[in-house]
Amino acid sequence: MPEALQSEEAGADGRGDGGAAARRPLLEVRDLQVSYGGIAAVRGISLEVAAGEMVCLIGANGAGKTTTLKALARLLPARGAIDYRGESLLQRAPHELIGAGLALVPEGRGVFARLSVAENLAMGAYCRRDRDGIAADLEHIHALLPRLKERAGQLAGTLSGGEQQMLALGRALMSRPQLLLLDEPSMGLAPIMVQRVFEVIRRVAAEGVTILLVEQNARLALSVAARGYVMESGAITLAGEAAALLADPKVREAYLGE
Repeated sequence: MPEALQSEEAGADGRGDGGAAARRPLLEVRDLQVSYGGIAAVRGISLEVAAGEMVCLIGANGAGKTTTLKALARLLPARGAIDYRGESLLQRAPHELIGAGLALVPEGRGVFARLSVAENLAMGAYCRRDRDGIAADLEHIHALLPRLKERAGQLAGTLSGGEQQMLALGRALMSRPQLLLLDEPSMGLAPIMVQRVFEVIRRVAAEGVTILLVEQNARLALSVAARGYVMESGAITLAGEAAALLADPKVREAYLGE
């Protein structure tokens, strides 16, 4: 992204510089609890993400990963502590978060199907007033995701699944986020498109955007992230450096098919 989006703390490979423990986390979650009626979907989890870092949250379907991201984006009521840039988010409305630099790319992409690609990207910048900055970011996103420029006048609902995922990502980047929440970006995509989407994610991370990635493809998620958390039945059961989790026998058996 343009210079304003870059972070000196990010490593060239998009994984961060490995010094997360020495810095105050950009996002700090403590004892997060989310319930649907009387059912506890997220049971007191804690996690943190440092500025310039990519962290993944992996687990099986129903583990509570998407619920966690929705709670962080304030789309679901939650208890516990969610601190972003040192301030609590629990009393913030969802629409306020985009202006604070937090953006969610939801599961299922959630593009505005009846709007054009260009209009979808413009919606990503709806809270910004810096016209020159918006124009520069749009140019950068067109360079990062050239298919979006080619499809600018096309209705978003007529795009392929992979193109819609690229559009959802581009729309989020138009808000100039400091923290990007990605929910299952590989879902429903052909293998070649998954590779393309994750190459873009690597490039975005390398440009300094902090990322919390929820992904069912554990091998892929751990291959791009610096650290990871394993979630089972609403709880965090393992956490550590991505390389260590890839080598962990429990992870390899449960999530890597070995």
